[in-house]
Amino acid sequence: MKTIKVSLNSIDKVKIFVNIIAKYDSDFDLISGRYVIDAKSIMGIFSLDLSKPIELTIHDSSVVEEVTQSLIKYIVE
Repeated sequence: MKTIKVSLNSIDKVKIFVNIIAKYDSDFDLISGRYVIDAKSIMGIFSLDLSKPIELTIHDSSVVEEVTQSLIKYIVE
């Protein structure tokens, strides 16, 4: 399991992010404050505060490197 911070501060970013994440069979969660939602749920993502970075938890360690590379332009430090 690995957690990275991502920025999804526009509608286009959210749509592209969900399309990338949906390609994987693994489980992913987005955590914003006390809310935890499925990262593959576009409606769930829009219920979060997208003005701040959100934590993405990748539950399958075998896809961490590949997912991280796919999402490189969304990752913030």
